[in-house]
Amino acid sequence: MDQIISTANIGSAIQSALAPVFLLTAIAGMLNVMVHRLSRVVDRSRHLEASMAGYAAEKRRIAIDDLAVLAKRMAAANWAIALCTMAALLVCLVVALLFLEQLLGGRLEAVVAWMFVAATLMLTGGLMLFLWEVQLALRSVRVRAADLLAQRRPASE
Repeated sequence: MDQIISTANIGSAIQSALAPVFLLTAIAGMLNVMVHRLSRVVDRSRHLEASMAGYAAEKRRIAIDDLAVLAKRMAAANWAIALCTMAALLVCLVVALLFLEQLLGGRLEAVVAWMFVAATLMLTGGLMLFLWEVQLALRSVRVRAADLLAQRRPASE
């Protein structure tokens, strides 16, 4: 090891790694929101499955439809969490490589760049799946609200 690890090198490595660390913090916040939504969907499905046995035929059909939507939401949230977690792992590797490059004087720019691009693409995919999960939730609420409003109208209209 020709190069001596100095305070200046460590300071420079920390400066290089600062932006990816902020990205890592943002991904952690998004993962927190996604995991919370997934747990709410899982709780709702368990409650619905446990209650279905006592439902009349029409209400059971509605519950089965709701479970189908909830299953799609769970799948979307699960994949969103997986992609965002992989993005976070890649950002961690980028930070480690930035430190190694600075401290050891290596030439890792291309590897760091490709890993950052991969992390960004995975984060984009995760956010798109999260958006789809939110849209599924909103669509099912709108449909259910429309059904309830139609039932509430008097027959004379």
